Amino acid sequence: MAAGEAPQRAAIVGTGLIGGSIGLALRERGWWVTGTDQNEAVAAEALRRGALDAVGPPADADITFVATPVGSAATEASKALAAGNGLVTDVGSVKAPIVAAVADRRFVGGHPMAGSEQEGVAGARADLFQNAVWVLTPTDETDDDSLVQIRSTVASLGADVVSLAPERHDALVAVVSHVPHLTAATLMALADERSEEHRAMLRLAAGGFRDMTRIASGHPGIWPDICEENADAICSVLDRFIAALGDVRALVADGNRSGLLELLEQARNARAHLPYGLDREVSLAEVRVPVFDRPGELARITSLTTDIGVNIYDLEIAHSMEGGQGVAILVVDDEAMASLLEALREQGYAPSSRPLS
Repeated sequence: MAAGEAPQRAAIVGTGLIGGSIGLALRERGWWVTGTDQNEAVAAEALRRGALDAVGPPADADITFVATPVGSAATEASKALAAGNGLVTDVGSVKAPIVAAVADRRFVGGHPMAGSEQEGVAGARADLFQNAVWVLTPTDETDDDSLVQIRSTVASLGADVVSLAPERHDALVAVVSHVPHLTAATLMALADERSEEHRAMLRLAAGGFRDMTRIASGHPGIWPDICEENADAICSVLDRFIAALGDVRALVADGNRSGLLELLEQARNARAHLPYGLDREVSLAEVRVPVFDRPGELARITSLTTDIGVNIYDLEIAHSMEGGQGVAILVVDDEAMASLLEALREQGYAPSSRPLS
């Protein structure tokens, strides 16, 4: 920020773990941050811990982050949009019902996939989002400039920003987050029940068991809303998981050593190829994509990059002074440039590129 320039202003609605961490991270970067919480004592504690500059509503905020449980996120986002002219995003782990309920071009659904075993603002950290995936869920109605500004702000917190359609986000998160949490909770509950019979059981629960059930220690209060809002996707994945466990049971019951070994080797290989955060030490390239200056263009392009596994390191849109066209400018890994150019051309775009290093 230049000397004498007024700081950008953000508002946080819901100042718990995620909201408090957003506030800490933004304030480290020079933002003026206000916040509110349904529990006034929580907002006061966020102020005391340095996550806020002041307690107050989001009337003049450039960006409002709605960090409430998913059941109230749409209502709070609509209130924030009505309160001022700034942009609004949320952090809920279910997106389709929220995005459908908040039909405003200044709103972009979001989901930072970061957390902590600590609960509430006491666990908030300014570096919580460093190298964490932060999903944005723009639609064809999303204003491109709104998407660029929200994406830039989120990326400035150190997050690896990806774009997905809201419904696709919910289907994928059911697999990688919601059902794993329910599985861990169920396994932990099963062990706890058996421990009443065998007191030694939980003394043996070390190593792998602790690792697998660690996420069951998360705050239980948020999960009824999540399961209600994403019930269809969760139940679909649970059905597939239950069927897969039946297949595993059959392998064990039949003494099928080769089948079991094949399954375990497949799982180990898949686990070894999970990504471990965003590599910032890469050679970069700029890809310029002429687009029609209309809502939804950037949503389509950024969703395409997610589909083909290309990270966007920076993004902007240059509007044409005349006519109805602009240029989307993407900064990507130089090694990924060729695949991105090919994918864009297959979708009818006419991109150009140049190396930046």
